[in-house]
Amino acid sequence: MSELKYTKDHEWIRVDGDIGTVGISAFAQEQLGDVVFVELPDVGRKVAPGDEAAVVESVKAASEVYAPVSGDVVEVNGALNETPALVNSDPTGKGWFMRIRLSNASELDGLMDEASYTSFAAEQH
Repeated sequence: MSELKYTKDHEWIRVDGDIGTVGISAFAQEQLGDVVFVELPDVGRKVAPGDEAAVVESVKAASEVYAPVSGDVVEVNGALNETPALVNSDPTGKGWFMRIRLSNASELDGLMDEASYTSFAAEQH
């Protein structure tokens, strides 16, 4: 399993070959509180970095989930429709949102590694 890369909007991506699995960070789900609903994108949808790709709603707020890279959505995590709390219990595992077939892997170079993101998130408090 490759390492996670992060955006300034608190999304993470884990790449395996040309497929990136995307979710929100532990920091983001802590800020949101208990997740009660997730709206996932349609499979086949094309996204670009920064595009609104999904919506996550909690008892506190609703928040957009942005695409960290460009490509095609090839899979969504249907388990979140039944159990949105997976985002809280396992944000970087079973709480993933979508899988994107990357169209430009060099976009990953603009994302933060875990150490950089941890420092960035600490500054957000």
